[in-house]
Amino acid sequence: MSTPPPADRRTLIADTAIGLVAAAGLRGLTHRAVDGAAALPAGSTSYYFRTRTALIAACYQRLAELDLADVDDGSPAGSAPPVRAALPPDREAAAAALAGLLYRWLTVGRERQLARFELSLEAARNPELQADLHRAGQGARVRAAGIAAALGSDRPEEAAELLVAWTEGLLYDRLAGALARSRPAPDLAELATVARRMLAAALADPA
Repeated sequence: MSTPPPADRRTLIADTAIGLVAAAGLRGLTHRAVDGAAALPAGSTSYYFRTRTALIAACYQRLAELDLADVDDGSPAGSAPPVRAALPPDREAAAAALAGLLYRWLTVGRERQLARFELSLEAARNPELQADLHRAGQGARVRAAGIAAALGSDRPEEAAELLVAWTEGLLYDRLAGALARSRPAPDLAELATVARRMLAAALADPA
């Protein structure tokens, strides 16, 4: 069996680490556990990411890459309409794209989003991780600001901050909030209504 090149191995390690956090929380994230779950020789994870902090930082970067890929590439067949939110032609198309993205992250992307919440909280406890989390989060805000500008916002950065915050809040509420277990299954039509309201509020003229 051939050995994957370093770039691919780093991605494999990050993906495996994210999966472990999704399954067992941060208590399940060790270099040895990643080696075992990824079927890598002992010591491989520590070779590429010497510390647990470095490993978590790699997870931040990988999560950001995967989330932006969802925005740009659309959902797999059968999971939701294509996202393609990068350059929406109008607000209705933007709402449909945002709804598709939310649907994806609440269904096929559920475990990854749960892992992201757990990993993000670690930066609140570890100052060494705060800059890495900040860098990872910038991509979503830049993309959202571009969408807001394309939709006519005079203050696209402010609109982007609202959209990202509301998206984060909705995902947390429905995946990990107090009522998450009692909520019905994600519904694309209901999410489209929510997305329209979010866009209308974010793009409204400030008071």
